[in-house]
Amino acid sequence: MPDNAIAQLAAASAGMSRYGQIAAQLQNNILTGKWAPGSAIPAESVLASEFGIALGTIRQAIAVLVKQGLLERVQGKGTFVRTGLSGASMMRFFRFRSEADAEAAPTEVPRSEILSCRSVRLDKAMAVRFGLDTGARGLAITRRRWVADTPGLLESIWLPLPRCAALQDTPVAEWGQLLYPLLSQRCGITVHRAMDEVTFRLLDADEADLLALPASHPCALVTRQAFDIQGQCIEYRQTRGDAYAFRYTAEIR
Repeated sequence: MPDNAIAQLAAASAGMSRYGQIAAQLQNNILTGKWAPGSAIPAESVLASEFGIALGTIRQAIAVLVKQGLLERVQGKGTFVRTGLSGASMMRFFRFRSEADAEAAPTEVPRSEILSCRSVRLDKAMAVRFGLDTGARGLAITRRRWVADTPGLLESIWLPLPRCAALQDTPVAEWGQLLYPLLSQRCGITVHRAMDEVTFRLLDADEADLLALPASHPCALVTRQAFDIQGQCIEYRQTRGDAYAFRYTAEIR
């Protein structure tokens, strides 16, 4: 975590309630990597003793970080640092099988085919997203995802350099099916959250050809920005898929 970010965190905790100050210090343990994603934090009684505070105060502080999504409680096991996203969630938008087929077979992770991966000079807007200077470089990846024998999704992905430089030294045959576990294993990056926006347009001829669809076929376009645990944008992605396979479900209460 950058020194200025730590200083900002310390300044923000000034004037807070006691549990708010403790929450800021616990948050710093997460953001600096002292408490790694997936690890259990010390028991509440241990933390209360360490800080010299009441058990109720440490529970309030932990509750703040649970609400922020940095920690999660597991019944009977303890409190853990959130592990982040696995990367499979994009398929929740699309259904490429009939309902009968989907019920008969378990949900599978789509097969990933890397069509290209190259270092490019980022345009100004992309550099700003990643918090980089104009003219900085990034990785531009084109990926096609298959469901059984059907090309289902076409993705354009941008990642910042040098943070993701380790991928350049990893043969694409070793990337596996999911990007986020790869970022964790090769680059030490945990994708903590993502924001998806869905729009619709027509496929151009090249896109349609790669998806085995007619030119100008309607497609759903899912634009994603993904962020690491410190809130830094780590991925910008555009996913195209058959609009007729698009599904969106929301429960409203």
